Amino acid sequence: MIISTSRIPGFYQLSPRERLRKVADMSGLDADGEAHLVDTGNLPAETADSMIENVIGTLNIPIGVATNLIIDGEEPLVPMATEESSVVAAVCNAARQCRDAGGFYTDTSSPIMIAQVQLIGVSNPDFARLRLLEAREEIKQICDATDPVLLKHGGGFRDVEVRVLEDMVIVHLLVDVRDAMGANAVNSMAEAVAPSLAEWSGGESRLRILSNLADRRLARVRATWHLDQIGGESVRDGILAAYRFADLDPYRAATHNKGVMNGVSAVVLATGNDTRAVEAGAHAYAARTGRYRSLTHWEADCDGNLTGTLEMPMPVGLIGGATRSHPTARRCLDILGVSSADRLARIIVAVGLAQNFAALKALATIGIQKGHMALHAKNIALMAGAEGEEVARVAEALVKRGRVRVDIAQDELAKLRKKS
Repeated sequence: MIISTSRIPGFYQLSPRERLRKVADMSGLDADGEAHLVDTGNLPAETADSMIENVIGTLNIPIGVATNLIIDGEEPLVPMATEESSVVAAVCNAARQCRDAGGFYTDTSSPIMIAQVQLIGVSNPDFARLRLLEAREEIKQICDATDPVLLKHGGGFRDVEVRVLEDMVIVHLLVDVRDAMGANAVNSMAEAVAPSLAEWSGGESRLRILSNLADRRLARVRATWHLDQIGGESVRDGILAAYRFADLDPYRAATHNKGVMNGVSAVVLATGNDTRAVEAGAHAYAARTGRYRSLTHWEADCDGNLTGTLEMPMPVGLIGGATRSHPTARRCLDILGVSSADRLARIIVAVGLAQNFAALKALATIGIQKGHMALHAKNIALMAGAEGEEVARVAEALVKRGRVRVDIAQDELAKLRKKS
């Protein structure tokens, strides 16, 4: 019987198994569905229960490994967690085509995160702004005292900025967070210093929270693709035209930048970092000129080769959160072999540029559907009920027919099974 209420007193106090049993009873989930959710794979139910609230199971996402990458002279194997076909293959192919030019060259700024403190009810905001700037040393002392461990590792408060937004005064605390993503550190500092800021400004503190527009924590990458590796001038010019379209039109830019994030978010997720924070910062950064534009930039060099660059916020860390608590994220970091958040940021941004190149090249040549659907055909074959070796054979038939649909896959599967 299905009970039509979502009110379950004490639900959060139950174990994951008990919660699942209750949900199954109330939702009508059958025994197979319940058994499926009981299996939490390589993330123990107890660990999952400590990560979020009201846990009843886990969702496994495939992890692939991107190969062929050369990043600052090193050749890492890069785990990518994604459910979307062609993402990993695209990075591998893009990286292979620029190997003869040295691969990807990266750079980063300092790992500075921003905490914002909102002050309202300030009668003389511009006067208060200067008063707060004068209090820099007092602000530093309060902030650094909240996180002595960060201070011990070379991080801590670096500077203060004060902005006047209409009748509000907004204080920015600039904090070097070292190898952490930094949200907890900067939020704690904002909470600690807020009462003093309110007193000095004559106002009242309200919001005290980090900004995910981490524009002081940038990762940059550049790469060159020689004409003989990409198919000549016509392909180069097609890529440049596609880029120009994205840079001028927000409708195209949204999809263009989503392609960048296909690569970026896959590595961020695989390493247990915050995909939402990185994505929010990336899209806000793309609109920093007042118009939403391409995150990447594409040009031709003096020899006619294609060059690409990408600069974007990259607030990722190696300590805290799921990067330590999730066993799979730890193993992915082991595969990467990174020992600093800086190196991780460099790898991620290189993957983002590679992904964008692959998408632009597909659009400029065969079209995105042909390459994408060839890989997506396996998913469609699975949806149609194919098993084992049937998956590849049905997928191959779909690609040959040029029609990748579930109904056609079911037809091909029926033919295959009839023959056998």
